[in-house]
Amino acid sequence: MKTIKKMLDVFLHIAAQSHRLGVNLIRIAILVIFVWIGGLKFWNYEAEGIVPFVANSPFMSFFYTKEAPEYKEYKLKEGEYDAVKVDWHTQNNTYGFSHGLGILIMGIGILTFLGIFCPKIGLVGALLAIVMTIGTLSFLVTTPEVWVPDLGSGEHGFPLLTGAGRLVIKDVAIIAGAVVLVSDCAKRILEKRK
Repeated sequence: MKTIKKMLDVFLHIAAQSHRLGVNLIRIAILVIFVWIGGLKFWNYEAEGIVPFVANSPFMSFFYTKEAPEYKEYKLKEGEYDAVKVDWHTQNNTYGFSHGLGILIMGIGILTFLGIFCPKIGLVGALLAIVMTIGTLSFLVTTPEVWVPDLGSGEHGFPLLTGAGRLVIKDVAIIAGAVVLVSDCAKRILEKRK
C-alpha cells in the first residue's frame, strides 16, 4: 500500500510540474489545427464545403456575390467536379474568400504558437483565436445544415448534429484552450514588467 501511495505521490508531483508543457502543447495543437485547416482553404473542395456557413452568416455573407440559399443548387460532393457548379462558385467568390480566410487562419495559428517565445505576440494570436472561434460557433445558430433535417426518421433538430455541426462544435475546446493561452501570456507579460 505504501508503494502505491509513493508512486501516486511521484505521479502527482510530475503532473503538477507539467503545466508549462500542457500550455505549450495547446499552442502546438492550435498551430497544427489552424495551419492544416487554413491550408485546406486553398483546395476547391474545402472552399465549396464552407459555403453554407458563410452564405448564412450575417457577419460573413457579404463576401459572396450570391444570396443564400442559392448555393444548395450548386453543392459539390468532396472530390466531385462539375464545370457549371465550379463556374458558379467562381462567380460567387467562393474560392477567393476561402483563400483569404486560409491565410487569416494560418496567421492566427502561427501568432498563437509564437507565444512560446514572445507572450505579446502569443496574446494577440490567442485573442484572435477566441474571436475566430466565437465566429465559428455562431454557425450553430445561423447555418441550417448543422442540424439533422427532418427526413422522416423522427431523429432531427437539436441536439442532433450533422457532420457540419460536429465540425463546428469542436471549437468549444479550441476557445477553452485559447482562454488558457490568453491567461498564460498575460501572466508572463505582467511578470516581465516587475
